Amino acid sequence: MTSTPTAPTPVIELTGVSREFRIGTHVVRALDGINLTINHGEMVAIIGPSGSGKSTLMNTLGCLDQPTSGSFVLNGQDVSDLSDNQLAETRSKQLGFVFQSYNLLPRETAISNVELPLKYSGGYSGKDRRSAAQTALDRVGLSERYDHRPMQMSGGEQQRVGIARALVKNPELILADEPTGNLDTKSSAEVIEMLRSLNEDDGKTIVVVTHDPEVAEAMKRIIAFRDGRIVEDRAVSHPIPISAGESEQ
Repeated sequence: MTSTPTAPTPVIELTGVSREFRIGTHVVRALDGINLTINHGEMVAIIGPSGSGKSTLMNTLGCLDQPTSGSFVLNGQDVSDLSDNQLAETRSKQLGFVFQSYNLLPRETAISNVELPLKYSGGYSGKDRRSAAQTALDRVGLSERYDHRPMQMSGGEQQRVGIARALVKNPELILADEPTGNLDTKSSAEVIEMLRSLNEDDGKTIVVVTHDPEVAEAMKRIIAFRDGRIVEDRAVSHPIPISAGESEQ
């Protein structure tokens, strides 16, 4: 008798997730009963106006905040009620983060910045850290920039260092918060194409928060938030590349 194949476990599964904040006597519901599933290998844009809940959602997905109610299952593990130490361990092992402002240490070289997650988590020799960082920088096309400091690189190159840092521990899920927000059009296009390559060629699951409709349309799925709720969730039939403009000087 042939058994029915088991469906793969989603990377992200939110069920009835709400997040409330108390401001004096007033309660603000930043997330309002969110149900959301993101599967392995998806490339998703989260959009919405300021105050819509998308940043709170990103903090939840990044295990930086916890729901007031509901459940958040990450790769089959319910992380809704984990302790701070357990959340930190989950972030370290399963997630890679890319930030709008790059968050690079200005006095450190590219390779030293990429090594940082391995230093913080421990368990890696200096040789292993250096090798993993070199591999990650090679993957984002910066093999000639190992010893450059942030001020010696363009914004686009700095963001690629940020992506390499997110990759260095080989997480399946990469969360990118406005990754093109500080970049010109050409550099934005290069960063999005790099994320697309990581999704299509390396199988990474990518979630991007963005205010830029062009960036959103370059993803494969768009989830729109308003007033703490999902108001649209649609596939992008033909993701479009961002048009390249003039590069940074």
